Amino acid sequence: MQQPSLFEPDDTGRPLADRMRPRSITQVVGQDHLLGPDGAIGQMVAEKRLASMILWGPPGCGKTTIARLLAEQTDLVFEPLSATFAGVADLRKVFRAAEKRRELGRGTLLFVDEVHRFNRAQQDSFLPYVEDGTVVLVGATTENPSFELNPALLSRCRVFVLKRLEEAALVELVERAETLTGRELPLDGEARQALIAMADGDGRYLLNLVEQLGHISTPVGVDELVPLVQQRAPLYDKSQEGHYNLISALHKSMRGSDADAALYWLARMLDGGEDPLYIARRIVRFAAEDVGMADPRALAQALRGGPGPRPAHRIAHAAEAHSECAHRIDARARLRCRLPLRPGHRGRILRGRLLPRRPGARTAVPADSQRFRSLRPRAHRRMGPVACPPPRRGTVTAPQRIERYTAVSKSRKAATDAGSANGSTCEPHIPATSASLSIQ
Repeated sequence: MQQPSLFEPDDTGRPLADRMRPRSITQVVGQDHLLGPDGAIGQMVAEKRLASMILWGPPGCGKTTIARLLAEQTDLVFEPLSATFAGVADLRKVFRAAEKRRELGRGTLLFVDEVHRFNRAQQDSFLPYVEDGTVVLVGATTENPSFELNPALLSRCRVFVLKRLEEAALVELVERAETLTGRELPLDGEARQALIAMADGDGRYLLNLVEQLGHISTPVGVDELVPLVQQRAPLYDKSQEGHYNLISALHKSMRGSDADAALYWLARMLDGGEDPLYIARRIVRFAAEDVGMADPRALAQALRGGPGPRPAHRIAHAAEAHSECAHRIDARARLRCRLPLRPGHRGRILRGRLLPRRPGARTAVPADSQRFRSLRPRAHRRMGPVACPPPRRGTVTAPQRIERYTAVSKSRKAATDAGSANGSTCEPHIPATSASLSIQ
């Protein structure tokens, strides 16, 4: 291990991950598809002509390191900013300094960490300076740029996807750390593999674990490793891209009849804190839509399954309420289209208004009850009890419309039968019943 010099700053207080930052593009591991000789960024560095870009990848894959190395190897002034602290005023200072450097023949690489934290107005401030080449924008983000960045900014930048570090890249990082510190980790083969698995593709997290274990002198096995480094919190979000990626993986695993993969993604979501009821609803949806009539028992099995009777009961109640709502909407739509109601509709007509039923009840809900007021839409609850106004002059209510439809159909059928018996084809006579007259 090299001793620190009197004329150089002591780096022992810096984290190991910061001390091990690569000094050239060739030292970056795990991103050969972008930084290799045939990669897009590797070709830009070889030609020393950078384009504005967005680096999208998980934490610990090397986004900040790549941005620093791009500035050094293309002779650009590196201007780092963090979107969590900077604002429009800070951006204006950087843009004015970049314009002055451009007059002197020097370029500026503006690196914005967590660029998705900027709002729409702040992102629009980049457009004219990126457009005319005043700055070369390199943004780093862990979120999907299609969701978080303006389309106008995306049209001026290239989006590069960085991958999680594979096992070979993580092993190389551990070897570099042992070379830098001059000490070998006191881990056996199984414990070393478990340490790499705990990192889950995050190079920074792995180097932090190595630094933590570097002060231990006694040999450490797998059983002793977990109490020392503890368990890493799973990377999961309940409303952003990770949430939808995992539920999509679960759905596609079940669709592909891969039980092991489905159980793995299910465990990942439950371990991340996902609501079991949300997963149960997706399984019910899969049984009803993907399996369908290929196996009618799938839906019943999905409703009976779950972590306990409570989620299954809530799912069944939600399905019954959805069916009740669908019947009411269908009946109202048929009334608006002046069509007769279906004989199986779950409700009754009172003064032209469809009254819903309770799920499983035999009689309709009284119109003046509190239960009926709670079933109505929120906008109508402020109106108090149901009070249907009298029909306007010249209008026909729904029961009269149905009665007229039935009377006209019967009269036409009777006239047609009489005409066919006499051999005549005269027009049938429609009696002027009260149902066929408008209310005056």
